[in-house]
Amino acid sequence: MPVIRDIPLSLKTREVLRRQGLGGGAKVRPEIKDLILELLASVKETRLLEPAVAYEHYAVSGMNGSQMSLEGDKAIHGPLLPAIFPEAKELAAVVGTIGPKLEKQATDYFKQGEPMRGTLLDGIGSAAVDTLVPEVLKIIAGEVSSRGYEISSPVNPGMPGFPMTEQWNLVELVNADEIGVSLTPSGILVPRKSTSMVIGIGPKMTRWTQAEVCARCSLRETCHYRVQAQ
Repeated sequence: MPVIRDIPLSLKTREVLRRQGLGGGAKVRPEIKDLILELLASVKETRLLEPAVAYEHYAVSGMNGSQMSLEGDKAIHGPLLPAIFPEAKELAAVVGTIGPKLEKQATDYFKQGEPMRGTLLDGIGSAAVDTLVPEVLKIIAGEVSSRGYEISSPVNPGMPGFPMTEQWNLVELVNADEIGVSLTPSGILVPRKSTSMVIGIGPKMTRWTQAEVCARCSLRETCHYRVQAQ
């Protein structure tokens, strides 16, 4: 099963601010922006980001209203995937992480009585995970293009019709322990700055923007991190 490490991530201040709930043109004090820039430089200098991705392609062997069956007697459960990927020939299961170092440093800042640094660094970590996702999509899209296939936008456990319990399934499908990712008894990914997803693969797959995803989300009215259409 493929594992990719050392994926370059380009972090922008606006993405960090969005992850602090300060997107959409919110006024931010100059000292906060300066501190974000300082922390971004420190993250790079001290190599707090260790991005890694484990993934695997599975041929789709069948589907019904509640699951997609995969080669090797495996399946992805929930009504969402059969509904949005009816023409998929394959699915890619993906787990990615930025590693534990940044999370530890953010925790240390809180313990040292520097909550602003801890909070902003945590936001940088979330923005890094957000940035990791499109890089993964580029990699997988390049692999399947030689077969005349396209990829869909990613679908994450917890979306309506794709239960959070499928997190356990995805971790097993990609051997996530190869990149140091595990699950707590309640199903939370560890390190916390990690993500899991499924990508549809086929001749013509549906894509959507992050703003469209946020518009459909049940938390769209209250989420501070939502992306709005321009």
